[in-house]
Amino acid sequence: MTSLSILTGYLGSGKTTLLKRIIENLDRKFAIIMNEFGEINIDAQIIQGKNINIAELTGGCVCCSLTGEFEEAIKELKEKYDPELIIVETTGVAEPDALVIDTSNNFPDVKLDSVICIVDGDALVRFPSVGRTGAVQIEMGDIIILNKTDLIDPKQRIDVKNIIRKYNKKAPILETQRCEVDINLLFGIEAEHHVKKTQHQHSEQFQSFHIPITHKLNREKFEFFLQNLPEPIYRLKGFIDFDEDGPHVVNYVAGRWELEPMDGEKALVFIGQGILPMKNKIESTIEKLYI
Repeated sequence: MTSLSILTGYLGSGKTTLLKRIIENLDRKFAIIMNEFGEINIDAQIIQGKNINIAELTGGCVCCSLTGEFEEAIKELKEKYDPELIIVETTGVAEPDALVIDTSNNFPDVKLDSVICIVDGDALVRFPSVGRTGAVQIEMGDIIILNKTDLIDPKQRIDVKNIIRKYNKKAPILETQRCEVDINLLFGIEAEHHVKKTQHQHSEQFQSFHIPITHKLNREKFEFFLQNLPEPIYRLKGFIDFDEDGPHVVNYVAGRWELEPMDGEKALVFIGQGILPMKNKIESTIEKLYI
């Protein structure tokens, strides 16, 4: 029987970083369903499926992005690849309880193994109000990965763990930097999952928009732009090209950012609360950074 694990966590907590480690280290025949596998630089043939785009990895493993219904995608994966383990990455603003119910009710030949929740320790120190979505993510976790511990001091670690324990008293908390964790600790748990089916009320506050990047940017001016992003913009990610340093991927979370050399489709995605009215102003600001 195929096992299924769910990877959840708030925007920018480190889900993509953990998926990279899983791809590099997991010694099983597995499949990953991601929101966008373009976030992981996979040098492999992309196969167009009916409900998923599929990138074949080594050892018969695959990485997929969802293009159709979740249930049909699972069936397609099992028919074509029959993996031992399927790992499903949820979006940062998704509540995993509905996915747990869906898996338990609709896939008799798939066994729900573990819900892995990544918590951004640094963000939780600066924004300690978890909110409904964050609370459900933590509550559902069979394993909690407390990530970015290098950015907080020992007292702050205790404070963050106390917040986590308000919502989840049993799950082990693994403290990590850049999601450096023994992958074998995350799977084969076969935890019991009891979830009451409730009517979900998704917040309309979170919005996103996409801005294509059409020219090379001045790095110094772009970093100044990142320093001065409006507070409601919580997350920014995408690919840009600097005039001297070449292509980079940018990852911005709650006032902190990283720039890493990597090529990809030149565009930026902004995510935050009530940010759509800001799009035109931000787009015109970016145009002023062009070389």
